Amino acid sequence: MKEKLNILFIASECAPYAKTGGLSDVISSLPIALNKLGHNVKIVIPKYSFIDTKKFKIKKTLSIMGVKMGNVEEWCSVYSTVHHKNVTIYFVEYENYFNREGLYHDSEMNDYSDNPKRFAFLSNAAFQLCKDIDFQPDVIHAHDWQSALSMIYLKEWYGNDPFFKNTIGALTIHNIGYQGKYPYENYKYLGFSDQLFNHNILEDYGDINFLKGGIYYADIVNTVSPKYAEETKTEDFSYGLHTFLIDKKDRYFGILNGVDYEQWNPNIDKLIPYNYNENDLIGKSKCKLFLQKKLYLEKDKDIPVIGIVSRFASQKGLNVLASVIEHVVLDMKVQFAILGSGDKNLENYFRSLSPKYNGKIGMYIGYDNKLAHQIEAGADFFIMPSLYEPCGLNQIYSLKYGTLPIVRATGGLDDTIDQYDEKTGDGTGFKFNYLTPQAIYDTIGWAVSTFYDRKKHLQKMVKRTMRKNYSWNKSAKEYVDSYKMVINKN
Repeated sequence: MKEKLNILFIASECAPYAKTGGLSDVISSLPIALNKLGHNVKIVIPKYSFIDTKKFKIKKTLSIMGVKMGNVEEWCSVYSTVHHKNVTIYFVEYENYFNREGLYHDSEMNDYSDNPKRFAFLSNAAFQLCKDIDFQPDVIHAHDWQSALSMIYLKEWYGNDPFFKNTIGALTIHNIGYQGKYPYENYKYLGFSDQLFNHNILEDYGDINFLKGGIYYADIVNTVSPKYAEETKTEDFSYGLHTFLIDKKDRYFGILNGVDYEQWNPNIDKLIPYNYNENDLIGKSKCKLFLQKKLYLEKDKDIPVIGIVSRFASQKGLNVLASVIEHVVLDMKVQFAILGSGDKNLENYFRSLSPKYNGKIGMYIGYDNKLAHQIEAGADFFIMPSLYEPCGLNQIYSLKYGTLPIVRATGGLDDTIDQYDEKTGDGTGFKFNYLTPQAIYDTIGWAVSTFYDRKKHLQKMVKRTMRKNYSWNKSAKEYVDSYKMVINKN
């Protein structure tokens, strides 16, 4: 068997070109880690119209490429740039589908009605791209529902194609809450036979389910933390897909996401005003005062700051936090530094808090990568009260920045955070089990009391968290092992 694998990632986003959440960070950093292990990795995403081609030195690679979809042929172009040293990223340009203001929805958060066609096209275009650039993949690695159909195209359309005869399919579920469910009227465009539209593969109460079909056809399926893999095999967490995941047996498992410490490291981070490390935390105190000034909080290093960088969505538990946050700032001497966007009702609510609690709650509605880094560096605590969390990356960033996480014990949050022991000072954060206003209030109170009353424990925890290592090295090796497990059996 080949030691050096050719691996093609297909995804809907990749930082820094197009980003809505943690998926883009994984697509950006995991291929780099795989390349460092000696493998040849390429990435394919859409060429959204907002991507800055000049800034990223993106050049046209293929002037014209035909992609057969159902009974029509779509014509597109392909661009590319060097993502990192030996990793190339390709951008499929098709204005009818990707010349939009958003990735998945408009400014009012309404899904684009042609999303099933847009991402089916992307999934199939990747195969034609491989042929046109003469890249014969050992692994097609799809991510989430947007590219899940590539698992079906691999087996049903290209199964007898000599170019792909030794190619295996891997599918990573980053969030099972988003499955790509769309009306049957789009089915003809996908180009699959009627036999595939059944309960075990693509049919879901009369609709098409992209993720479900991908799970059925993928050689291996994983999600992004061990605990989330176990959770999603239960009815409560799977959004209806638990029986299909259980059917995959040992070909469904969890691999914890890593992080890119070249991007998220307070010792070298160029986006924060002062650098620091576990042996010299003066810079963190200065970052805190900088953050307080920037978000119009009372400048006082002796008041704890709780950071939030998140999508405003019920999955993130921010609707529950919203029901108790005013009680927190009224009852405790604490500040919040909040960055996020999403649900309009939550946006409007959180926006109203800043003037109402002047100096106690600082707010930025939207996404600002620089500010995200500054919150990680300047906050004392970072709260993630998620309803569920496949992995979570911000809590791992927080550990490196010496910012103690306050999290619900679910998915990757539970895998990565060790509970604080008030007797010994051990632990790396504060966890609660039930997503209720009282649990959030009490756990914030526990963290704040530790800040004021158990300084030595706090200092000990900060140093411990900063020594934690969640780099991609271990996880990338696990991905390679999973690829080779299937290749060896085929």
